Amino acid sequence: MGSAFFGLTSDLAPQMRLNLFSIIHQIVFHGKGGYDFLTIYNMPIWLRKFTYNEIRKFYKEEKEESERSSNENKSSLITPEGKVNAPEFMKQSQSRKFKNSYR
Repeated sequence: MGSAFFGLTSDLAPQMRLNLFSIIHQIVFHGKGGYDFLTIYNMPIWLRKFTYNEIRKFYKEEKEESERSSNENKSSLITPEGKVNAPEFMKQSQSRKFKNSYR
C-alpha cells in the first residue's frame, strides 16, 4: 500500500524541480534584466505563473507578427541574383512621390 500522505513523492520531485528552475530561467532570461533569480524564486507561485505566461504570450505574439510581416513583404526590390526587380521597383517608386520645394 502506498503512502497515505498527499503531495510530492520521490519519483515526482526531480521533474517538479526541473520545471521550477526552467520557469525561473525563462523569466530571468526573457525578462531582459527586469528580474533576478532570488526575486523569482521567492515570488508567490500564482504571481510566478502569471509572469511566466505573460512573457510567453508576449514572445508568441511577437513571433506571429514577425511571421505575418515577413509573409506580406515577399516581393523584393532586389532578386536573389542581385538584380533589380523592375516591376516592383516601379510600383514602389510611384507610391513614394514627393513634392519638391525647389523651383
